[in-house]
Parts: sequence; structure tokens; C-alpha cells
Amino acid sequence: MQLIKVDPRALKESPDRMRQTKSTPQADALLLATIKAVGIVQPPVITPETGGGNGYVINAGHRRVKQAIAAGLEEIDVLVDEAANDNGAMRAMIENIAREALNPVDQWRAIERLVALGWTEEAIGVALALPVRQIRKLRLLANVLPAMLDHMAKGDMPDERQLRTIASASLDEQKEVWKKHKPSKADPQVSWFSAAQAMTKARMYARDASFGDDLAQAYGIQWAEDLFAPADEDSRYTTDVEAFLGAQQEWMTNNLPKRGIIAETTNWGEVKLPPKAERVYGKSSKSDCTAMYLDRDGRVQSVHYRMPAAKKATGKGAAADSDAADESATVSKPRPDVTRKGLEMIGDFRTDALHEALARAPIEDDTLMALLILAFASQNVSVDSGSNGTYYGNRRIARHAAALFDQDSKLVLDIDTLRVAARSTLMEVLSCRENRTASGIVARVAGDVVGADNFLPNMGTDDFLSCLSRAALEGSCKDTPVLPRQKVKDTRIALVEHFREGRFVHPAALFAPDKAAVSSWLAKNAVAADDEADDQVEDPEAADSDGDQPSDAEAFREAAE
Repeated sequence: MQLIKVDPRALKESPDRMRQTKSTPQADALLLATIKAVGIVQPPVITPETGGGNGYVINAGHRRVKQAIAAGLEEIDVLVDEAANDNGAMRAMIENIAREALNPVDQWRAIERLVALGWTEEAIGVALALPVRQIRKLRLLANVLPAMLDHMAKGDMPDERQLRTIASASLDEQKEVWKKHKPSKADPQVSWFSAAQAMTKARMYARDASFGDDLAQAYGIQWAEDLFAPADEDSRYTTDVEAFLGAQQEWMTNNLPKRGIIAETTNWGEVKLPPKAERVYGKSSKSDCTAMYLDRDGRVQSVHYRMPAAKKATGKGAAADSDAADESATVSKPRPDVTRKGLEMIGDFRTDALHEALARAPIEDDTLMALLILAFASQNVSVDSGSNGTYYGNRRIARHAAALFDQDSKLVLDIDTLRVAARSTLMEVLSCRENRTASGIVARVAGDVVGADNFLPNMGTDDFLSCLSRAALEGSCKDTPVLPRQKVKDTRIALVEHFREGRFVHPAALFAPDKAAVSSWLAKNAVAADDEADDQVEDPEAADSDGDQPSDAEAFREAAE
């Protein structure tokens, strides 16, 4: 054979080419990357063209020639061989079959050699068209017991998570586990799951600790570093779970709020609140209580709750009859799609989202003023009319109004200050909660206008989904890969897991009100507006001059539409 340099574009494909199936784009990208990085390692084999031609035909290395052209190489090294009697058919077949790809262990050894020569992981990834994560995964093998490496070289590899667990264990621990799990003649395969499980130790991370260095020293906690964790995060951990939880417990005791308790958790990691306590899912108030607890990862969590107001005692007989009637109604009445607790949660979610939208969403000035008028038409607002009305004594609204005055007690109509005051007033007035503070349908209209649906939280939690009936819960599986289970509980758990990193909003929580409800509100208030107009208009000419002005009901209809 003779080694020469030729222009790859001058070479011709062999008519007897063995590999007729197109290679994958990933394989072509890998070959192109290696040619750009180090050139062609193995020169293609060519033979002189038969039948009187002056060119050369590719005998072996069609993909190398093609990717060399794609890399823009003007010349490449090739080996010139004499044409065989079978036009190189046997050689082409052997060249494509009698080869074996490097196993992961050999790949790791080759990578370590490149690193020793000064290559970085990023450069190796570019040259081999591999993600840096794959390079780092292979480098984990440097911490694996040699006996395990020999078995992995045969092609029996653990997955990445199992490999990380094995690599993070000491060699002594690996030896002990390997004695029990190494392959035998009867079972040549290794259960890497069992091996990794035997080396797994519960880790409590420093980033989840609420306590400081003083409590860590008091409990004898020694932090270790996770060498395989990303460099931009605190990867210190301890395997002394008991000491970690003890320090967390003491920190909670020392930092317990005035109206706070330390609560326990269920087997599912849910907090146990006091009997009859009502959990607050929206923003808490000063009168609410706080329950602090440790979740499954040992992190300090807190929730807010409120206790029901004490009810006046009634006769024993009446109470017994009432309980019996309630129990009978509960048995006979089917469960609604969303329970009362679920409706209360929706009310909290809506109110918080509405307030967020009013504070942050873009609102035009005319819309803002219209909403302000709507807010004072709410069923939870009473205004002193100057005659026989009652006073609406909200001190916070008074503070917002006071901000519109200057030092000389004069009203300053600064548009920016006016916008802030209007938004704050709307937030004080509008409410969707399921209690006496509810603003009614106008809050729903206001939320729809300002796009408060976008501020609703993820409702795909166990707390909310437990408030849904089977039909409603299975309806929530629509447009998701989650299939309804035989048990409602299993369906709920699957949905919670699916929406853990996403966002789910139940249709019943959306702000857009039902048209029939809006029409009913308009009909009721339109009559009141007409009656009021009849009472107030004394001059017929004045009435005619104002006839083109829309009524409050018409303005509300326009806002709703």
C-alpha cells in the first residue's frame, strides 16, 4: 500500500459499497466533530478506477471522506491498494463487521489519558460530540472498585444514579458489598440496584439546615462534601440524621412564633394540625396561628391555620337532633364536585391572585377607574351616603386616601400617586373569599378584566385535590398522561406527582363569571338604578339632557363583556 494525499472531492464511491443503509445524524455529527478536532485518524483505503479511468474509487471509508468534505478539508491522507478480484467486496464486509466499539470502562481510561495530556472535559465533549455530563459520568469510574470495573467492562453497567451512589462510597464499603453481590456461574448478572441500595446512606444537606454553626457544633455534626454535585450549589452533607433532625428541632423551639406550635407529620409527610383547625392557604393575617414541622427531607416548613370561633351552647336535645339530621343529610346527599373546604381554598386563591394582578398587572387608567367604581358596588362594602347610610370604617383605605394630600393639606392629583392609591383601594375592597367579606360577582368580573387567572397558584396539590369528587378528579386527568386509577387516592397521588413541577388550575377557580349570573345581577341592579333615577330627576329637561349617558348597569355590562 502507498500513502498519498488527495482532494476528498475527487474520490468516487464504490458501486459495490457494503453499507447501503444511511447512518444516523448523531453518528455523522460525532464523526464530523472528531475530524474537526483531530483530523482523520485512520486513512480511507482507495483503489485505482478500472475500465480505463484515471481516478480513484473508495474501497473503505466512505463516511470519513464525506465528513472530511463537510469539514472543509482540502486534502486528506489515503492508502492506495491494488484492486481485488472481487472489487474489494470481502474486505469491505470485514471492515464493517469485524470491529467492536469501546466499552464504557475503556472509554473512561481513554478520557483519563486525554485529561492527563491537558484536555479539558469541555474540549473532549466537543471532539467526541458528547455532552459534558456524559464525560463526567464516565469519570465517576475512577472511584469504583477495580473488581467492579472488570465486570463493567463486559458490558454490564449500572445506570447513572446507581453509579453515583457506588462511586461516592469508600473502597472498603464497595468491597463488602461486592462480596455479597458479585456475579456467579449460576447468576452472571449483577443486581446493581441491590448493590447501590446497600451503599446508600441518608444524606441531610447543609443547604436544608435552618440552624447555624453553633448548633452544628453542639450536636457534633461534621459536614462532608459531595464531590460530584454542581459547583454552584452548597453540596455539604452529613449522614448523622439523628443529630441533624435534633438541631433542626431545637432551632424550631428557639424560633417559634408567638402564636406557633411544633406539629408532627403523617406517614405521607403531611402536617397534623390541631383538631378543628382550618388551614389558611392564602396570605395569613396577624390573628392566624403558625405550625412548624419537619418534612421528609428534614427541612423546616411552616403553615398557617385558624381556629373556629366558639359557638354559643344550645340545648342538648336540639344539638342531638341537629347532629342526627346533619348525619342523615351527609349520607343521602352525594358529594359535590368541590367540597366546601375546596370552595374556601378557591376563594383564598382567587383573592390572592386578584390582589397580585391589581398590584402588578398593566391596567389602563379608564379601566382602573371603572374597577374602582365596581369595587364600591360590592356586597361587602357599605358607604356613608350622607343621609341614612352606615360608615365604612376601613382605616387602611383612609391611609391610601391620605397619601393623596400634600404637606399643606391640599389634594394633589398626581397620576402616579393616584394609580397607587386606586390599586391599593381595590385590593382592600375586592374579595372572593367564602365568608362575609366576599364581594360577590363584581370581584369575579374585576379578576377577569385584569387577568388574575395568570396569578392563580398551582392547585395540583394533595390538599386541594382531596376536595374533589371522583368525577372531578378524573376530569382533571384530561390533557395529561395520567390515567385514572381504580382507587381515588392513587389517582390523586399520580396527579400530585405530575403537577409537582408544573401548574394546574381547576376550571372552577377561573375568574370569568357565568353569563346567567351576570345577567341576573344586571337585571336586579338595573331596576334599582331606574328607580333611583326616577327619584332623583326633578327637571324633565335635565333628564333629557342626560339621556345619552349610560346607566351603572350598562357600564357594568360593558366591563363584563
